[in-house]
Amino acid sequence: MAGAVLDLILTHKRGVHEKATRQWAAKRLAKILGRGFGGEYVAGSEGDEPIYDEPIYFVPDRTLLAVEAERVGIHGPEDLFGGVVPYRFVATKSITHAAPQGARDLPEGWSHALGSALAPFVLPGLTVFNLDDARRAGRLLLADGMPIRSKPGHGIGGSGQTVIANAQELDAAIDRLDAAAIGEAGLVLERNLASATTYSVGTLTVGTIVLSYSGTQRTTRNHAGHEVYGGSTLRCLRGNLDDLLRATVDERQRRAVAASIGYDREVGRAYPQFYASRRNYDIVHGEDGDGTVRCGVLEQSWRFGGASPAEVLALQAFNDDPGLQGICVSTCEVYDLIDVPPDAEVSFRGEDPVVGAITKYAIVEADDAPACTGAIGNAVKDRERHGHPA
Repeated sequence: MAGAVLDLILTHKRGVHEKATRQWAAKRLAKILGRGFGGEYVAGSEGDEPIYDEPIYFVPDRTLLAVEAERVGIHGPEDLFGGVVPYRFVATKSITHAAPQGARDLPEGWSHALGSALAPFVLPGLTVFNLDDARRAGRLLLADGMPIRSKPGHGIGGSGQTVIANAQELDAAIDRLDAAAIGEAGLVLERNLASATTYSVGTLTVGTIVLSYSGTQRTTRNHAGHEVYGGSTLRCLRGNLDDLLRATVDERQRRAVAASIGYDREVGRAYPQFYASRRNYDIVHGEDGDGTVRCGVLEQSWRFGGASPAEVLALQAFNDDPGLQGICVSTCEVYDLIDVPPDAEVSFRGEDPVVGAITKYAIVEADDAPACTGAIGNAVKDRERHGHPA
């Protein structure tokens, strides 16, 4: 296959460790695709982009707008590790819920039908784009007598989120918000679960390889003492999300996978211009304030993410062994300079000028590791014993 893999830089505020991790992955994706690694490409202003003589595969640092993708020669999911959306807000948490009746300042391209279509696959909630609507929507949700969570649409992971139990806390939380940021990316207000597990469900298409996975996330403490993303363990199989659902026997994980499938389907219907080679969904399963068990998609990621080093290891394994049907992989982030396990692949270990000392690595887990003895892994091994394809 001709062409090269390029690391596409659009957001210049990314940390050193993020850039290094993405380039680590891009080099391995190049080998999987049978291409060379072409290095870093910083997107310029309109008209500055070169015209390539051969196909280029990009690993962007965020979800792209359709106009940005076209500008650099990206025309479909086979051209990038990530996704492309028609409007900026479609890549944020804001699409997860409907807007309240009479909402103002909705962005161009907002789909009124999507919120209703997604309701079976998400928690109860609303999305707003100004602070007045945020106060009104928050009071509507608090009327059920249970706490809610405030989430900026552009937030990554749990950044900027607040749990709110009453109207006074709602007003205080809204007073701390940046009105301009909310106007641009929206604010999500949704039911907060008292006890919950967060699952990661995803699917990748790179070259001829299609894999899907379900797994769980871990948190860790950064140098400021804040609880942040610390890694994921993913049970991967060869095939799409429907194959993953058929292979999953644990009922909680089945609900998580089914919610992801429904969410993914409805977004595609609402925005047919959307496409992605990497689709990752965070799904929460737990109980709300009155003991009702709920399962819902919290957010989507159609870009290179925290779990991507593990995803790339799985892609490598499936590429090296065409007969491999399932594998368990993990990625870890530790805010210190540590010695990693002997079989681990380090994507970054050093001092980042923004976050401080950090070590990031990915590893293939043993089949009998505690994190990998879940329902998916067992189902894959059972199919292999009986000779059934994934």
